[in-house]
Amino acid sequence: MTEMLQYDFMRIALVMAVLIGLTAPAVGTFIVQRKLSLLGDGIGHIALTGIGLGLLTGNSPILGALLVSVLGAVAIEVLRARSRSGADVALALLFYGGLAGGVLLTNGQDGGSSLQSYLFGSISSVSATDLYVVAGLAVAVLGIVAFFGRELFLLCQDEDVARAAGLPVRFLSILIAATAAVTVVISMRAIGLLLVSALMVVPVAAAQQLTRGFKSTMLVAMGVGVLSAVSGLVGSFEYDLPPGPSIVLLALAVFVVATIGGTVLRRRRTRTVPATADRPARTSVEAEAEVLGG
Repeated sequence: MTEMLQYDFMRIALVMAVLIGLTAPAVGTFIVQRKLSLLGDGIGHIALTGIGLGLLTGNSPILGALLVSVLGAVAIEVLRARSRSGADVALALLFYGGLAGGVLLTNGQDGGSSLQSYLFGSISSVSATDLYVVAGLAVAVLGIVAFFGRELFLLCQDEDVARAAGLPVRFLSILIAATAAVTVVISMRAIGLLLVSALMVVPVAAAQQLTRGFKSTMLVAMGVGVLSAVSGLVGSFEYDLPPGPSIVLLALAVFVVATIGGTVLRRRRTRTVPATADRPARTSVEAEAEVLGG
């Protein structure tokens, strides 16, 4: 670890790993709750078109990916809300369209190797300028999660309940999709577009094995994300491995451990049920309040 910190590019990579580890699971908690776990994959493929546009025009691929992925995320939400075919078909249409557009735009260019770094991640090639952009986007994403957290939770639980409560359902739905798109762009240089969705979903799935409340699930997922991102980066440096797959495989290992630990905890809770059977049952309102409070 000490040897790694002697290099400027690894210090930059470490800061970026922490930012990604915090941001991806925070947004992923809402995505998983809304049963749109593959949204990150769909947006990742749409972002390929933005990268292709950036490489073709000589502009920043990150900004191109940001613009196109946000527009694609809004389109996904509009299609999901209006199309009878549902969210899965809407995702598939943009999924394949974005992939085809990205490959077509980069065909015959000298940016083939650059495209590979976005597809599979190359955190060691991140510059200080890239870090500033990612840090700004990460702060914006975490700010949105903190400010709209309760409203987004109610929306993810039940759209009809959120609408009845007077919440702007359409705006919040687009906000979730756009925030997920920004998160994909934040993470693509480290994890790669083909793997970024894993860091949005796997830490959340691991946290769900150990926690019962929504807030606590998000906090544990963010901890798992940081642990996986930093450990994967350190492991990739020590053993000369690609960082993206290392981070994802470590997150999957944490999920396996959490599943085993969660099974043990649930068995222990089951054994204590007879001793608490005389307690009055909680109402649905009380249960929801507990979830909101974590």
